[in-house]
Amino acid sequence: MKASLDQAALDDVARRLAAHDAHLERAYPGDDGTRQPVHTVYVPAHRYAAGLARGWGARALAAVEAQGTDALLDAVGVRHDLRESVAAQVESKLATEPIEDLRIDLEDGYGTHADADEDEVTAAAAAALRAELDAGGATPFVGIRFKCFERPTRARGLRTLDVFVSTLAASGGLPDGLVLTLPKVTGVVQVEAMVAVCERLEEANGLPAGRLRFEVQVETPQSILDSAGTATVARMIHAGAGRVSSLHYGTYDYSASLGIAAAYQSMEHPAADLAKEVMQLAAAGTGVRLSDGSTNVLPVGDDAQVRAAWAGHGRLVRRSLERGFYQGWDLHPAQLPSRFAATYAFYREGFEPAAERLSNYVNKVEGAVLDEPATARALAWYLKRGVDCGALGADEIVERTGLQPAELTAIVTRPLGG
Repeated sequence: MKASLDQAALDDVARRLAAHDAHLERAYPGDDGTRQPVHTVYVPAHRYAAGLARGWGARALAAVEAQGTDALLDAVGVRHDLRESVAAQVESKLATEPIEDLRIDLEDGYGTHADADEDEVTAAAAAALRAELDAGGATPFVGIRFKCFERPTRARGLRTLDVFVSTLAASGGLPDGLVLTLPKVTGVVQVEAMVAVCERLEEANGLPAGRLRFEVQVETPQSILDSAGTATVARMIHAGAGRVSSLHYGTYDYSASLGIAAAYQSMEHPAADLAKEVMQLAAAGTGVRLSDGSTNVLPVGDDAQVRAAWAGHGRLVRRSLERGFYQGWDLHPAQLPSRFAATYAFYREGFEPAAERLSNYVNKVEGAVLDEPATARALAWYLKRGVDCGALGADEIVERTGLQPAELTAIVTRPLGG
């Protein structure tokens, strides 16, 4: 065997690529393998109170009872052999954890009020959340959406953010699943400003550096394409200095900004798909998660209207999942049954083939599909997400693949070049 490159040549390549290696490690660390909620529920701050999630769960169960479980499963299109298991899982979920991620809204859903009134509502929301946290009844993920950093609402948004975070910190600390939502972002400089605000809030409240992270709502054309023709959202992620946790697509603000008629504003409009594809490219490898938007067609009215809305919502949930958007927004309690039915069916349908392929890969068994490390990681992610949301059991994964939860996470977080 003959080789021509000596150690000096190898060292030269390493020297040339050292800066790029460091950039990749810093800017594209990959996902950390922690749980991502399957949805975010937005509620106006003045309607938030301790026990809200339980109330939503009860209303969701009542909607299923009124229509019948079969009507829900028919509307969502759950496969016949999965109907019994999915129905039981949805019922259990609505009874025990109906909301995974709750956002207390002080932006569009709350509106414009006198400063004293918004201060009072914000402080009350923080106090109600503290009561939930102390009682062990808070949702796994929870936070606020404050007003955007555009000039007319900037001071008010910052005041609300300050009151909420500072009140929580002073009353017993911040919850592990705290999420802050920065809406209507139009420029990288706004993300940089948010980073500076987080640093000052941490210092003022005695919080560890880096404790505060935030999600960026992509709901303006400028957040996708800037005046220089570059993908703004990609620059936003890296300007966030590790604090940007996710990108959330805003269906209706974004569509309206493009001049799309209200009747055609949708999560599946071609303009929406383009924006979300740019988001997906920008977030790939960075560890920043993605969320699709919402549908405002609610399951209310007569039986036909409820079932049609369930069918539409379930189809959109499934569409998002198939396209790699594992989270979305829900706006009404009666959307929870179709959210979880569609989500559980997605994971249960794909469980057996995914488990077989991952088992074959790990155990080096030849199968019908020859998978590579990147696909193995995707398979592990699929199974782990199914476990996290309750669609799959950890014991099922162990039985079918031989992998313990920690081993599954290790595959998810393993660098592809490692």
